[in-house]
Amino acid sequence: MVSVFDVVAYILDKKGTVSTWKLQKLVYYCQAWSLVWDETPLFDEEIQAWINGPVCPVLYEQHKGSFFVSEISGGKPENLNHTQIETIDAVLDFYGDKPPQWLSTLTHMEDPWKKARRGLSPRERGKNVITLESMAEYYEHIAATSESSLYD
Repeated sequence: MVSVFDVVAYILDKKGTVSTWKLQKLVYYCQAWSLVWDETPLFDEEIQAWINGPVCPVLYEQHKGSFFVSEISGGKPENLNHTQIETIDAVLDFYGDKPPQWLSTLTHMEDPWKKARRGLSPRERGKNVITLESMAEYYEHIAATSESSLYD
């Protein structure tokens, strides 16, 4: 299994400098779509439902206090296999050019973040984990709906 830092190092190699806000959302979508397309988590580190959307706390600890990230320590893109790279590339192709606010708003409309935020007020901090199960279930449904609409 690769680490979230390996994924981030690859994203930064592909995209260059990225805002921390956007980077967190890209990591989230990489994990979500890996669960659907590859049927396995991309990395072990947990993702939590913070006020502004999904956040990987160990990644946050490394970039805390910065607005942009251009490099990450401990990340080795060469640890990624071909399938993992294909997944990340597909996520970057779809989400990579979207503004951070758009990505945050999108995550707020989706069930995994909303379910993990249950019981918290909109401005209340929380550390509830967005489970791999809720991500897989939700995005599998999205994938199935998208595929069926392509063939209708």
